[in-house]
Amino acid sequence: MKDLGNYRKSYEKSELLENSIPEDPINLFHKWFHEVEEYDGVGEVNAMTVSTIGLDGFPKSRVVLLKKFNEEGFIFYTNYDSEKGKALLQNPNVCLSFFWPVAERQVIIKGIAEKTPDLISDNYFDSRPDGSKLGAIVSPQSNVIPNREFLENKLKELEHSFEGKVIPRPENWGGFLVKPISVEFWQGRPNRLHDRIIFTIMDDFEWKIERLAP
Repeated sequence: MKDLGNYRKSYEKSELLENSIPEDPINLFHKWFHEVEEYDGVGEVNAMTVSTIGLDGFPKSRVVLLKKFNEEGFIFYTNYDSEKGKALLQNPNVCLSFFWPVAERQVIIKGIAEKTPDLISDNYFDSRPDGSKLGAIVSPQSNVIPNREFLENKLKELEHSFEGKVIPRPENWGGFLVKPISVEFWQGRPNRLHDRIIFTIMDDFEWKIERLAP
């Protein structure tokens, strides 16, 4: 077994201090997101881990793509009949996390998920390439399938049947809006004394700002 005990890195790229942060976590997220975009060699800055409590009672995490964020929260899209879709419809408590190693930063968001209105899901689905639209229809996401050819054959059938036609959004496919109840910002610092600032929503909808020990 390989010993990883000596894998260490000193985090020295930035700092996160109370006198330099906004009162709203969305504004700080916006600032961090676009700062990370400016780094060379960053892949999908909108890649995030979505953690849910499954129907079997176990937590499960997977990486998906954030498609929009604003003062309401964070939106991603999925098949509502998928494992994560069913999990969120039964238990909407969810955690989103972003890890941006190039900036030595993490963001951890706890929130409540709800389906986006049909119009929002329709508009996003309409913006996708036809291949992605058909892929959403073809795939019985999270279900067991016999082989790869099963998907490819279904895709060919749909390509033929929808040739020259508008491809409608499936009713079981759409967005989730995650409304945050807490947002933690983690900035790596030397000697493992990292900066951790957490925003927590209060009953009056104001944000409480606190520092956590690393």
